[in-house]
Amino acid sequence: MTSMLQAPRTPAARISPRRTPPTWLIVALACAGQFLVVLDVSVVNVALPSMRADLDLSAQGLQWVVNAYAISFAGFMLLGGRAGDLYGRKRMFLVGLGLFTLASLGGGLAGEGWELLAARAVQGLGAAVLAPSTLTILTAAVPEGAARARAIATWTAVGAGGGAAGGLVGGVLVDGLSWRWVLLINVPVGAVVLAGAVRWLSESRSGRRRRLDLPGALLVTAGMATLAYGISQTESAGWSAAATLVPLVAGPAMLALFLLVEARTVAPLVPLALLRLRSVGSANVAMLVCGSAMFSMWFFMTLYAQNVLHYSPLEAGLALVPSSLAVVLGSKAAPRFMRLIGARNLAALGTLVSAAGYAWQSTMTADGDYLTAIMIPGVLMMLGAGLAGTPLASVATSGAAPGDAGLVSGLINTSRTMGGSLGLAVMSTIAAARSGGDGAGPEALTDGYALVFRTGAVVLVAGALLMWAWLPARTAPAKAEGPRTGAGEAPREAAPAGDVPEAPESGRDGGPGAG
Repeated sequence: MTSMLQAPRTPAARISPRRTPPTWLIVALACAGQFLVVLDVSVVNVALPSMRADLDLSAQGLQWVVNAYAISFAGFMLLGGRAGDLYGRKRMFLVGLGLFTLASLGGGLAGEGWELLAARAVQGLGAAVLAPSTLTILTAAVPEGAARARAIATWTAVGAGGGAAGGLVGGVLVDGLSWRWVLLINVPVGAVVLAGAVRWLSESRSGRRRRLDLPGALLVTAGMATLAYGISQTESAGWSAAATLVPLVAGPAMLALFLLVEARTVAPLVPLALLRLRSVGSANVAMLVCGSAMFSMWFFMTLYAQNVLHYSPLEAGLALVPSSLAVVLGSKAAPRFMRLIGARNLAALGTLVSAAGYAWQSTMTADGDYLTAIMIPGVLMMLGAGLAGTPLASVATSGAAPGDAGLVSGLINTSRTMGGSLGLAVMSTIAAARSGGDGAGPEALTDGYALVFRTGAVVLVAGALLMWAWLPARTAPAKAEGPRTGAGEAPREAAPAGDVPEAPESGRDGGPGAG
């Protein structure tokens, strides 16, 4: 009788032990996700003239090919990071990558302009869910110390490489196949990464449970999109038209409501107490101002190369390779210069270097040569951007608690992208108003683009003065506890090293700590 009640042992003996995936594989999957997200910010630029011709897009519609992705990405990025904390980093990695891949397929098959813009917005949403999980998955998989530092450096380099390679990859795809492949290429790559993530990643989430601030994310994204739309309408409809006034009023109203929601909610998306720290507030405002000028550089340089100088998409992509390398060089050199002259001085100096490039670029002509009309000013613009970005991020994180470092980093990225989206709307309106809009000839287009770069130079000089006046002269060490993040709420949870891994999912290989 006793033997009949005992559980049989044979099946248990057949269960093979779970295999821990190699760390390099986890790092590769995380980096692949990050590469796709960053690549799609820049890869469409050289395809813009082809998209316009094929889908009959207006000049206003063309800027929304870039802005639909950027606004959606920036607006939901902090929400995506919080969703990973609550529902699991692997789960959000899969959801974000799946959404991104499906939207890429929809955009590549778009037959109308609105279909492409809708697909780009959904792509941005998928990227916002995916991107925060890539870094937390990587840090959970690699132990603290030199190995984790190398892994994070690899993740950073892959992200920079994605942005740098965008123009070249886009040019090859457009010239060799069609503009649709700058989006369709994501489908097979995304499918491979998805399959690897399902098999090898294991789940982890934050040890604390908090609410998801969906109203905050919706309000800030809708507010920025509405405001950008209103700005873009000023050139075609005029300042007094209802199509302009309504979004220009509704956008700021939604942003004001967003601040009200953040001040009252228990678990805010953006804790306003953090922004009251001088280091965080000043660095984010500086990044917003500089991003409004720097983000549009790739857009207008690509249009100038193709629409005025008649470069092919591949030639335009190759023409911007030195600029892409310059931003990577500036980012790599920034830590060394920060030790010599300080973060505030380097941020302002880098911004002035970029302003000099913008001023040079504003002297462009309709028959300019590559060396003086594209390469040298482009290198100056992006070298300065690389030199300024690192110290601004360092200043922003210097005064916050260690547990808030991830949130502050996300805020800096959001400020840069949101500023860039709003700046692109303004700059596109300026260019169209000067050139005469659709159908303008090379000379008129050049005048419009030159005015954009003159405006950018002025904005960047103002940004450098703002940095000298507002950024703290010395970065203070991080506090042991950050500001309270909401009404009656304790400081935010610790960094990913303290995360609690869930039990591995049955039937899938993976190891504890891999995700």
